[in-house]
Amino acid sequence: MPISKRRPAARAAPATALTAILAAMLTAILALAAVPARAIVGGTEAPAGGAVMVLSSRGGVCTGVVLAPDTVLTAGHCLSDAREHRVHFRDAAGAPVLVDVAAQALHPGYDAGAAAARRRSVDLALLRTATPLPARFAPVTLSAAPARAGETLTLAGYGAARPGDPRSTGTYRSLGLPVIEPYGPSRILVWLKGAGGGACQGDSGGPIAGPDGAVLAVSAWIGGACGGLTQGVLVGPQRGWIDRVLDGWNRTARWAQ
Repeated sequence: MPISKRRPAARAAPATALTAILAAMLTAILALAAVPARAIVGGTEAPAGGAVMVLSSRGGVCTGVVLAPDTVLTAGHCLSDAREHRVHFRDAAGAPVLVDVAAQALHPGYDAGAAAARRRSVDLALLRTATPLPARFAPVTLSAAPARAGETLTLAGYGAARPGDPRSTGTYRSLGLPVIEPYGPSRILVWLKGAGGGACQGDSGGPIAGPDGAVLAVSAWIGGACGGLTQGVLVGPQRGWIDRVLDGWNRTARWAQ
């Protein structure tokens, strides 16, 4: 199943149905600060760097990686569950901020029913915010390097530390996990699994980075319970699509040489 990212938040805005939903979501996120969280099952707290949260009007929560001051890469299913989305982060004083989304693009190879039907899907999406994000959210570097069995990659996200416990969502955590090849090497996907833990609800779209910190993939799916098998979509094979969309927005992504 996709890593489903459901959890609340909101902003002071006109009294619309979306605003009401986001207001309830924000109240819940504010409450998270007092809860000891270990987002990413088994993970430890880490600097957010170029990662933000992506919220939907249906209560969904995902992680996203910043590619440009107003551009975020996330998992495709994070944008397919609702028509309205916001990017969420905390300002320098710790107050919650919600930023409107001005444009979004689902990968043409995304298939919402792929997991259940065991079909191929490229679970990626891009969004452009209406206003730039703060400079502290520095754009990440993407990498087209292959993921080799046995090497350790770093998984990170804002997801739940305990399955079914949304109160443990909202703290950015990371964890080193080895690459495995349950179905052999893939040109589209990478699988991570180790005794230490793994992804959970809310980690969809979070970065999977190599030893140099460059992002090789984003989380998209968990097999079985949270903390078990974690599947990510490699970004290198999708470079053409990423660059074309960003070029249409007059933006560019940073790629490792």
